[in-house]
Amino acid sequence: MSERLYIFDTTLRDGEQSPGCSMDLNEKIRMAHGLAALGVDIIEAGFPVASPGDFEAVRRIASEVKGPRIAGLARARRGDIEAAAKAIAPAGERGRIHTFIATSPIHMQEKLRMDEASVLAQAVASVKLARSLSPEVEFSAEDAGRTDIDFLCRIVEATIAAGARIINIPDTVGYMTPDEFGARIRILRERVPNAHQAIFSVHCHNDLGLAVANSLAAVEAGARQVECTINGLGERAGNAALEEIVMILHTRNDRYSIETGIHTEKIVPTSKMASQITSMSVQANKAIVGANAFAHESGIHQDGMLKHKQTYEIMTPASVGWRTNRMVLGKHSGRAALKDRYAQLGVSIKSTQLDAIFSRFKALGDKKKEVFDEDLLAILHDDNSDVGERISLISVHVTSGTQGVPEAAVTLAIDGQQHSATGRGDGPVDAAFKAIKLLVEPNGRLLLYSVNAITLGSDAQGEVTVRLENDGRIVNGQGANTDIIVASVQAFIAALNRLPNTHAKEVHAQYSGV
Repeated sequence: MSERLYIFDTTLRDGEQSPGCSMDLNEKIRMAHGLAALGVDIIEAGFPVASPGDFEAVRRIASEVKGPRIAGLARARRGDIEAAAKAIAPAGERGRIHTFIATSPIHMQEKLRMDEASVLAQAVASVKLARSLSPEVEFSAEDAGRTDIDFLCRIVEATIAAGARIINIPDTVGYMTPDEFGARIRILRERVPNAHQAIFSVHCHNDLGLAVANSLAAVEAGARQVECTINGLGERAGNAALEEIVMILHTRNDRYSIETGIHTEKIVPTSKMASQITSMSVQANKAIVGANAFAHESGIHQDGMLKHKQTYEIMTPASVGWRTNRMVLGKHSGRAALKDRYAQLGVSIKSTQLDAIFSRFKALGDKKKEVFDEDLLAILHDDNSDVGERISLISVHVTSGTQGVPEAAVTLAIDGQQHSATGRGDGPVDAAFKAIKLLVEPNGRLLLYSVNAITLGSDAQGEVTVRLENDGRIVNGQGANTDIIVASVQAFIAALNRLPNTHAKEVHAQYSGV
């Protein structure tokens, strides 16, 4: 008989903490619906006390998303816990408060300025308060990987006694190795007298590239909840990747005999949704969801594949949602077919959006012989009807070549008013960006400019990611177009729209410097 592993997805909380990956309210709700369709057991919807926007996102998700439990994160403080309780209240019996306090010596001494006794007392009081306000409580010992094992046993025993039914053991800084981490879970389950009253959970970071390995070691040691994110998004080097954990258990069921409730065929569409919403591209060689995950170029590999697919594929592309025939629509397709295909990709298209998206789809169909799923997701970047963006592109025209200085003329709509400028630069993209900077402030410091081909062929759309920093805030923007200059401008504008207080410059020069 297979056992059950609960999948706790924290894409909307820890994943959103990746630099530039913050989501607005509508994006969070859309992502939450995608996670529910994927089959995750728990969605950590956010950190309600962090901001009014985060509170509202958690509350709306708790109200609108059916199926998974909805968790709100809270420090071991009354204000945090009360805010989380209010935010998750619409979920009813599916609500969970996830409260935490640091337990490692360095965190207690340098961050909290508290001793073990004070931390223990605050943890117990917080769990009791949370239990009085929520049907379910999860307690996390932050930086448990570097916590003294005797103290960790004491605080786990005390918080279980106080009412926590899920005990999370995070490797917060990605410090542990699999044998160490597995042993830590095993010791807790053996030494804590009331351990049988709680489900043990793990939350592993990927600083040393061991997040998935550590999570699996914990599962082998008896943990039955894993906290993870789509595409491994998260602080610093990220978290354990949901798709990798799920497919390891699925593919190696002979070793683990543990099941999840994940609908594996929805993994790739959900990955693409997360990538599109966060503007964080997935590397081509990423396991499971990378573009090259099922690609074979070596002659030896190709020969084996032609003879028997299992010579080099341990799972089928279809089992995780890759389509073998990836052309789904053409320029003669209608609105109903387009809307249905978006639904299959986990995207709900509102009637107010359909006409604009359909127009862009038709325009793309006229340019390309084949329209792929990736193209359909990419053209969503241009849909501003539901997000109230203040800056939009009206036109861009560039002059570039082997002679002369590249020049770009750009016209933008900023708060409904048209503004134009011309910029010169080292290339057509640089010239276009300089023209935009003449029109908008703040315009940020460029941290990243990345170009990827969405599909194959000379008519492929180029997908551009731009990362900007302004006053410590980092934002990402993406654009996609068969014209890479247009895609670049779209991405830059998308990033600018994520910066707070963007507005038109009152005075601008006609040309920027080279």
